[in-house]
Amino acid sequence: MKRLNCPNCGKPTKWKGNPFRPFCSEKCKLADLSKWLNEEYKVEEEIVVQEETDSGS
Repeated sequence: MKRLNCPNCGKPTKWKGNPFRPFCSEKCKLADLSKWLNEEYKVEEEIVVQEETDSGS
């Protein structure tokens, strides 16, 4: 059976049969959600800069 550590508290937890996976409990799942909602986690966005082309007009 695959085992992993909870990304919130680090406690070993089961993958199979765990309704809160990858977290060990509902408490850890909600704590992680709270961090997202409070913007403690951020997903960086790649900024693409387009150069203007000279159309000859």
